[in-house]
Amino acid sequence: MTIKEMIITPIAIVDPPLLNAAGLHAPYALRTIVELITTDNISGVSEIPGNIEIDAALASARELLIGKDPFQLNAIRHTLENVGTETAAQRGDAPWDQRKLVHVFSAIEVACMDIIGKVLGLPVVDLLGGRMRDRVPFSAYLFYKYAGAGGKLGFGVDPAAGGWAAARQAEALDPAGIVDQARAMYTEFGFQSIKLKGGVFEPRAEVDAIIALREAFGPGTPLRIDPNAVWTVETAIRYGKEMEGLLEYLEDPVRGQENMAKVRKAVNIPLATNMCTTAFEDIPGSISLGSEDIILSDHHFWGGLRTSMELSRICATFGRGLSMHSNSHLGISLAAMVHLGAALPRLPYALDTHYPWQSDEVITRGRFKFEEGAVMVPREPGLGVELDRESLARLHQNYLDCGLTRRDDAVEMQKVVPGWTFEAVRW
Repeated sequence: MTIKEMIITPIAIVDPPLLNAAGLHAPYALRTIVELITTDNISGVSEIPGNIEIDAALASARELLIGKDPFQLNAIRHTLENVGTETAAQRGDAPWDQRKLVHVFSAIEVACMDIIGKVLGLPVVDLLGGRMRDRVPFSAYLFYKYAGAGGKLGFGVDPAAGGWAAARQAEALDPAGIVDQARAMYTEFGFQSIKLKGGVFEPRAEVDAIIALREAFGPGTPLRIDPNAVWTVETAIRYGKEMEGLLEYLEDPVRGQENMAKVRKAVNIPLATNMCTTAFEDIPGSISLGSEDIILSDHHFWGGLRTSMELSRICATFGRGLSMHSNSHLGISLAAMVHLGAALPRLPYALDTHYPWQSDEVITRGRFKFEEGAVMVPREPGLGVELDRESLARLHQNYLDCGLTRRDDAVEMQKVVPGWTFEAVRW
């Protein structure tokens, strides 16, 4: 059995106008669906963040994959790493650099593991060493946002009607709006912990939102805030000290491992990151400087599911916690996250997910359900999901119609606030 076909389908999914330190989400978020088909007509699927450069790199990998055994993932990775010639200078001219390589390989690896699971009759979690838990917990992911739901849905739901469908449409630009959003998410999905995407407004306003959440949900609900590294060290220490006793962890308050280490020494709150320690080559600096307590991994950006298991062992060795970062995604990525989350030896923190913000889906089982904030681990072979061809075609047409080829939150923000520019350090 070998790979005979690779199908790459860029799609655009409806995304609400969510605010972050880099600007504003566009009405559509881009994803790319990869399908590998074997000579036995067994198919495996994966999903990654989409942009035109990654799609081109995937297309360049196609001819390298045809004829390969999907079980031989080490050989496949070696082939991708050594495409073209061996010199570092020439590698820079190859269809992908090191960061593109981890994207490309993560897409291929997940699709291959979906195939392997189907061949063996085993879920992907068993290919990662077996399940340590049957349910994987996730955290509510709150955003400051403008009114509306993105895409063609526009303002089709009256926020006064209540429920998550209305809250997803509603404006949330102050502590009261954030608390209302959190309550709607809690009621709909049962999340047991809460994360606020910060870095949008001046720190005082965002710390006030955390205080309001603590007052609304009490001391038993873990809280997190992510300023996306736009605070200075002084600001992070000042407001970090104020939030001592309120937060489960503080994510990326400042930019760079050295600055993170300074904040970590001064503030009695665990620090988490998906910005300063983002690859295996960053780990020596992390350990020597003491830059964070928790690494928020992402199999799309760390090179796949198996390397994420390797990362968990490194984190355990050096006393780091491990959880997962998220971006706008559909059920294929969520399924992969759930299988990985179920296999991790320890899972002390609920995982991030944007999934409640998305209304589209590309799998036949329909949308995954959250029960008390957790997702049951699929027991079917492979990822436990199958492509909905009709939805895939519709979402691909969205991609063709929307005209987006890459994410650019700054350009989107400038449509609302003319002249707005991203600042790496804002407060």
